[in-house]
Amino acid sequence: MKPDLHYSFQADMQTSRLTIRREFDAPRDLVWDCYTWAELLDQWFAPEPFTAKTKSMAFEEGGHWHFAMVDPEGNEHWSRFDYETITPKDGYQARDAFSDPDGGINRDLPASTWDVTFEDASQRTLVQTVLTYETPEALQQVIDMGMQQGMEATLSGLDKLLAKLTGATAK
Repeated sequence: MKPDLHYSFQADMQTSRLTIRREFDAPRDLVWDCYTWAELLDQWFAPEPFTAKTKSMAFEEGGHWHFAMVDPEGNEHWSRFDYETITPKDGYQARDAFSDPDGGINRDLPASTWDVTFEDASQRTLVQTVLTYETPEALQQVIDMGMQQGMEATLSGLDKLLAKLTGATAK
């Protein structure tokens, strides 16, 4: 049986910031690829029973990832990441927002800046994602929408994909 993987989810209402830390039982190069290649993101970046579907992606500074989370009935919930800075294998910063199917930002729902870093942690990889919202109310809104449960389920999906890619067995 695998040892427990480190996971934390902390909301700081004073700074409108959410910090998610998660270890993965895989090398950094592979975890990085899972976060930066559309073909791999589509296999894990949605909490079950949802699936992810990329419409377009250019993982480069000034590029974007436009995708939908698709529910079992086929309803699409669109989002857009706009990549601001990228340091290969170490991290990236992106602006995340809900969008329409054409990539237009939905200004009625909270947007955030994601600062995602990747670090070696022995034989594992530690990914830290810091999401910064414009206001504490925007942060509370995504928490109320189920962000914590959604992220836990989504990251578990990445565990399953990594196990498949490395030939290991997921917990």
